[in-house]
Amino acid sequence: MALPAPAAPTPVPAAAPPAPGYRAVFAVREFRVVFVAHLFSLLGVVVSELALTVLVYDLTRSPLLSSLTFALGFLPYLLGGTLLAGLTDRLPPRRILVVCDLVCAGCVALMVVPATPVAVLLVLRCAIAVVSPVFNGTRMATLADILGEGDLFVLGRSLLRIVSQSALLTGFAAGGVLLTLVPPRGALAVTATTFLVSALLLRLGTARRPARAGAGTGGLSGTWAVLRNRRVRALMLMFWVPPLFAVVPEALAAPYADEIGVSTAALGLLMCALPVGTIAGELFAGSFLSAAARARIVLPLAVTGVLPYLLYAPRPGVALAAVALFLAGATGAYTLGLDAWFVAAVPEEQRGRAMTLMTAGMMTVQGVGMAGAGIAAEFAPVHTVVAGTGVLGTLCLLAAAAELRATAPRPKGETGLTGI
Repeated sequence: MALPAPAAPTPVPAAAPPAPGYRAVFAVREFRVVFVAHLFSLLGVVVSELALTVLVYDLTRSPLLSSLTFALGFLPYLLGGTLLAGLTDRLPPRRILVVCDLVCAGCVALMVVPATPVAVLLVLRCAIAVVSPVFNGTRMATLADILGEGDLFVLGRSLLRIVSQSALLTGFAAGGVLLTLVPPRGALAVTATTFLVSALLLRLGTARRPARAGAGTGGLSGTWAVLRNRRVRALMLMFWVPPLFAVVPEALAAPYADEIGVSTAALGLLMCALPVGTIAGELFAGSFLSAAARARIVLPLAVTGVLPYLLYAPRPGVALAAVALFLAGATGAYTLGLDAWFVAAVPEEQRGRAMTLMTAGMMTVQGVGMAGAGIAAEFAPVHTVVAGTGVLGTLCLLAAAAELRATAPRPKGETGLTGI
């Protein structure tokens, strides 16, 4: 009797390639140039904000005008992001980046002139804020050209965000030290130099690339063309809604410290907890999670991002409040997966405009969130406002998540949602 033929061995599925990690991003020379330029440009923005606020207060002794100087860093984003977004696709990206840095350097240089009146100082501050979304959107779109649309782009974006969050921890401290050594106008002169260094790095260290789209895509019609895409709208909404609510505890940190009667050192802990959590969450997701895993955690983390604010309900001490802020910041890891979806959803010829609108919207809603938090705190205790933000924010995020799920791409032949 013949023996039966042995069964064919079960094929072993090939292991998925490992995620590239942050080291692979730094291996790209052009990204290293963009990264260093980002450090210089960010240093210029942070120190100039602080120095200009101090200068305006020294000249006017008006707390209102001093706080208005800082607020002007948010409000013109919407104007610049809406009216100038089309430039990001109609002009060569390197030219836009260099010109924006030169505009910022020129504005700061005019601030240094002793004869510049306060009204002109505020106008110059607005001018920097108007070009900022164009610069940021163009740089984000250029990252996709440098790193591709895959995981390297996501990790590159993550690194730039981590640097920006770190600036909240160290930038103002560095600016404070600088202001003890030189007067406000001297600090502004230093920041003008940082903008010039950034412009020089971008001009000499990045490749010249053509414009993404023709001249016919300009104006508000091009903006509406981007926003008519339901998938892109849903993704933008998910970028905009979380920071609208996330900024509330930071905006009210000083009143809350006063409410519970703690020191300025405790106030510093409250201000640091959220960005530290954000950095930790991004580093963990970027270092240890695959692209597929980062996609799976987008909605769970996004919709629960402000739930930790409910810990404010019993008016906690500094330690528990800091834990709530750290946890809320750590949920920001969802942005890595969201970045991948966004760059995949936007047509290449609209990428610069879409990313400019997205970044402008994020800055604008933060200003709105801060203003709303201040208004609410006039009528209710701070801890109640923050806890209420946890409830209202979660409801809004659930609605935004439902819209995002409804727009998820469905491969041919499948009826279930994919890509979410």
